[in-house]
Amino acid sequence: MFLLRQCLSLGQSPRKHLTDRCAAAVQARAIGSANPSRNAFLTTPIFYVNAVPHIGHLYSALIADCAHRWQRISGAEETIFSTGTDEHGLKVQQAATSAGKKPQKYCDQVSEQFRSLFSESNVNYTDFIRTTESRHHEAVNHFWITLQKRGYIYKGKYEGWYSTSDETFLNSQQVQDSDTQDGVKVSVETGNPVEWTTEINYMFRLSVFPSRLLEWLDENPRAVYPAKFHAIVRQWVSEGLQDLSVSRQRDRLHWGIPVPGDPSQTIYVWLDALVNYLTVCGFPGQMDLWPATHIVGKDILKFHAIYWPAFLLAAGWPPPTSVVCHSHWTMDSFKMSKSRGNVVDPFDRLRTYTRDGLRYFLLREGVLHSDGDYTDEKVLKLLNAELADTFGNLLSRVTGKVLNLSQVFPQFHAELFPRQQSLTSLSGRASAEDYALVSALQRLPESVDIHYNNFEAYKALDEIMACLRQANAFIQRHEPWNLVKNEKDGPWLETVLHVAMETLRICGILLQPVVPDMADRLLSRLGIEGSERTVANLECFTGTGKSTPLGRDTGVLFSRLKPEEKS
Repeated sequence: MFLLRQCLSLGQSPRKHLTDRCAAAVQARAIGSANPSRNAFLTTPIFYVNAVPHIGHLYSALIADCAHRWQRISGAEETIFSTGTDEHGLKVQQAATSAGKKPQKYCDQVSEQFRSLFSESNVNYTDFIRTTESRHHEAVNHFWITLQKRGYIYKGKYEGWYSTSDETFLNSQQVQDSDTQDGVKVSVETGNPVEWTTEINYMFRLSVFPSRLLEWLDENPRAVYPAKFHAIVRQWVSEGLQDLSVSRQRDRLHWGIPVPGDPSQTIYVWLDALVNYLTVCGFPGQMDLWPATHIVGKDILKFHAIYWPAFLLAAGWPPPTSVVCHSHWTMDSFKMSKSRGNVVDPFDRLRTYTRDGLRYFLLREGVLHSDGDYTDEKVLKLLNAELADTFGNLLSRVTGKVLNLSQVFPQFHAELFPRQQSLTSLSGRASAEDYALVSALQRLPESVDIHYNNFEAYKALDEIMACLRQANAFIQRHEPWNLVKNEKDGPWLETVLHVAMETLRICGILLQPVVPDMADRLLSRLGIEGSERTVANLECFTGTGKSTPLGRDTGVLFSRLKPEEKS
């Protein structure tokens, strides 16, 4: 724990001690291991291009982006954060036909929309992979041949249910009669229609992997995370697994990668797609950062937590470090769908709420283990209360010329805010509430580190906002607008402003993974150099006793939003 008596010393900086403690804390809490490299390779799913991007796609990307930015701030030098588009399969083939376009042209256009969304949302990926790239075709071919040589792929007859919408094969227990259409079967899980399929194709020996998958799950409680989804996957595996069809007849599916040595067959879209994670890691060459941590939605958990680990084990590679599964977004408590007309357009909301505003809402309200409900009213209320009032207003107060005529980050007067609260009655002016703020601020970096490494940004933001609210109350309590009127109160005014600015500085560094633009503007306004915005700079009240100049005033940090008038 960061200790209060170490925090409030002036002239005797505990910088090295605290830096070492914080760095050790970062290393100790990477998911599943004390090794910080365990989260050095982060991925989103590659997103299917049968339709334009929606808010759920952005949410997946933001979870990974937040974790990746925290890795960088924490000192990880070599990291991968990959995203991209999944461009093969029957759904894409059909969507291109419906749009009257050739598949590649159709894929180019939709893939570019995902790139555009991530660019506008400040998603700072290191690799954007497309499954139509030649490097990926090479990786898939090599992976297929490896599985085949090791005896895990054989040619056989597949007979069963197939859902084109879900691009997945289903057994009889996963299918039921449709409630709305006579004679139509649908998937129990998704409700999408299925058709009976009989094909000669290639099969993967998935049925031999339950024991090895259970061993992976049991040895690593974070193999699938959170625990709710770990239990679901374990149940699926415990019920037994059937061999999996991993190709389709090419006369039915021509838009995909041909099976090596058999051009009459196309590789199953999910085997093709999952190999993307190896592609971006350098496969079939050197793969220093494997295995990866995957961020996925709950609708594709089975593919990432059963099929993918089995494929990897069969090929002789370790399974993922962790499959981090998140839930979905609803709107007004209903599942988003085009037919219902309640799909949230992320491009429109980025224009309305700014990219930091939308990032903040999704990461503040999104919870991995349960669905989040989106309403525009909720977004407006949250952003105004926390970004405009709690965060932005505090910065405006302490840097405004009314209270801060000299435009400096003022010095801290330790004699007025002693290290020990018991000395306050003798020489200081700090109250018990003031010490509570400093104590909370000093505990904050370690706590936030835990939450970011656990992909729970909402918990980190909750604690950051609690500190900022305490700082606002601190300002209200000491009324610096009255202190500025009396020259004798100058040292205490400086101390009050310093405490508030230190709170903003620490919180600004910690908020960089969530609201990078706002954090940059805040830290620049406080005069904090770019090299001083890392985990190593998260100790407080260690200045030299001199005031330092503020940076340029760029205006309001976050403008209050007004409800849109409805016609």
